[in-house]
Amino acid sequence: MKTVTMRVDDSIYQMIKQAADGQKRNLSNFIEFATLQYLSSIQFVDSEEMNEILADKQLCQNLKDGLDDIKKENYTLV
Repeated sequence: MKTVTMRVDDSIYQMIKQAADGQKRNLSNFIEFATLQYLSSIQFVDSEEMNEILADKQLCQNLKDGLDDIKKENYTLV
């Protein structure tokens, strides 16, 4: 386990503290919980968004082409 020190505005601190109190969590636990919730939500798309992605044939083809290029090591890191 790691210890993290951070600085936040007093108004932000009060918002975090109030949210933690509302969930009956201590401040540290609430920050960890909120961070995990945020990271989990941005890493995955919901069904509606996935259907929109899959419906975009040009995007899907570009992604497939990109994967093929990676497999063939046909790319340049910039």
